[in-house]
Amino acid sequence: MAKVTIKWKKSTIGRPPRQERIIKALGFHRLNDTVCHENSPQIMGMVNSISHLLEWTVEE
Repeated sequence: MAKVTIKWKKSTIGRPPRQERIIKALGFHRLNDTVCHENSPQIMGMVNSISHLLEWTVEE
């Protein structure tokens, strides 16, 4: 299965609590962290809901 590499680029200060919880659920600890996950509908749903805070790429 493909991997998704996600980088947290913008802060959650002043954002709704739901967006902060999604950042934590994806496994980020601090700004500019990078995490890798399997490409699944659940992960892509989280990424799409906070795409304005992230940079992401899909790797085969």
